[in-house]
Amino acid sequence: MTLERVPSSAPVLTPKLSPSHPWPDRSPNRWFPGWIKSAPFILLHLSLIAVFFVPVTVTAVILCAVTYFIRMFGITGAYHRYFAHRAYKTSRWFQFILAWLGCSAMQKGPLWWAGHHREHHRHSDTPKDPHSPHETSFWWSHVGWILSTEHANTPEDQVPDWNRYPELRWMDRWHWIPGILLAVLCYLIDGTSGLVWGFVVSTILVYHATFTINSLSHLFGSRRYATTDDSRNNFFLALITLGEGWHNNHHHYQSSANQGFFWWEIDISYVTLLALSCCGLVWDLRKPGEKALTHRLIQPTAPGTSLEQLTVNAAAPEQPSS
Repeated sequence: MTLERVPSSAPVLTPKLSPSHPWPDRSPNRWFPGWIKSAPFILLHLSLIAVFFVPVTVTAVILCAVTYFIRMFGITGAYHRYFAHRAYKTSRWFQFILAWLGCSAMQKGPLWWAGHHREHHRHSDTPKDPHSPHETSFWWSHVGWILSTEHANTPEDQVPDWNRYPELRWMDRWHWIPGILLAVLCYLIDGTSGLVWGFVVSTILVYHATFTINSLSHLFGSRRYATTDDSRNNFFLALITLGEGWHNNHHHYQSSANQGFFWWEIDISYVTLLALSCCGLVWDLRKPGEKALTHRLIQPTAPGTSLEQLTVNAAAPEQPSS
């Protein structure tokens, strides 16, 4: 059996629309007003009270951890590094699997997610950024922009490369199906405890860990590179998001499959991609070269120097002082 590879580029005819003429909403919930569209998100948070009324079993806790990891990778490794930035390549069937994993995190479809994220990079920390904490507020950058009807539609003009795949368009419209099926699976495995901990608690944790990259990663942390925005590297956020907390690195070199550029910068999503590449499921993982690693350094002598260069410097003979 041969794998059908996804072409890196292909001509796509995309109609040009003015800002006052956004793409129409073709999703099944287009008939509902904005506040009803946000109701599932709100009700899911309110359902957290159920943790006080169901037993905490070992199976439920394991389910919570496993579904957190898998769905966080669905956001970081699939939605973000693949669909938004095309940091690596894969086959068409595994592309659909990646889209399914991302949808299971209940953060809408791959086209919606990638389209808005590309807008973020195009206008990062400017008035046109969908979720800049500097241009709006912490609340808006963290969760307010998601609840707003302003960003309800998929910006298809931002993702013409993915919009040509009918299966991805279908997944984008019916993005809630993988999440619902996951909830049913958790219930079948461990009853109400599995449903509450394996789905509800896990989903909320994935939500807010992901949202911190929009909010906290533009407020707290260190800056290695002089980017045009206020993106920052944050070790704690990198831990809870499997590597996304190295946000200043990412804004410096957006198409990299690894966001932790050096061995001490933990990037579990990239390690997972390396494992998938060893299995032949993904390939051509993009990484920054030496020139990119040293370009626009704020502190040239800080840990921005590559590990190879540090080794060369350490092995070099000392020069006699004059």
